[in-house]
Amino acid sequence: MVAFPNLSSDAGLKKLDEHLLTRSYITGYQASKDDITVFTALSKPPTSEYVNVSRWFHHIDALLRISGVSAEGSGVVVEGQSPITEEAVATPPAAESKAAAEEEDDDDVDLFGEETEEEKKAAEERAASVKASTKKKESGKSSVLIDIKPWDDETDMKKLEEAVRSIQMEGLFWGASKLVPVGYGIKKLQIMCTIVDDLVSIDTMIEEQLTVEPINEYVQSCDIVAFNKI
Repeated sequence: MVAFPNLSSDAGLKKLDEHLLTRSYITGYQASKDDITVFTALSKPPTSEYVNVSRWFHHIDALLRISGVSAEGSGVVVEGQSPITEEAVATPPAAESKAAAEEEDDDDVDLFGEETEEEKKAAEERAASVKASTKKKESGKSSVLIDIKPWDDETDMKKLEEAVRSIQMEGLFWGASKLVPVGYGIKKLQIMCTIVDDLVSIDTMIEEQLTVEPINEYVQSCDIVAFNKI
């Protein structure tokens, strides 16, 4: 079980930042109730001073907005924080958005007159939009660990990582990373990312973005080390 001091203090944030230096999540390889416990213990978004905490915080916030977090985790204790509840794990934004859309539809109904063609078309478009949005939110997610190898020992690994993280798209969330020695003074970048399966193809991203110009100035090859459904 992982334990942290009060996260309202600099000492607590510093320990959390060190913990997340080589991790994408508080425990394990996927978002869990442990992440929610720590997430809710933070009174406000962390400043950029705590790079790893800030990256993790925004990643968990994005996951909650997409489909919530249900994995149990290994257990975490935060000083001054109550145990996580089932309500906290749920994702209210999706339900609230759907309810708001339904309420909006009700508001547009004319109870005292005939529905015009324009109103009927608008209602159908809203219904299709809500249905598509709900389908997207229910899409599955995967946690992926990628090995990215440079050309040689003279490759600037900081610029290599910056180039990799510069790839941004809907449904892609970069996580923790570290450099791993491979021999002869060469190190490879090992980096985690979480993807929404219906929106991102890792194979396509590697083929069409990670190994082509301008990123191939730094990247020689990429390998998927682990691919786990969340």
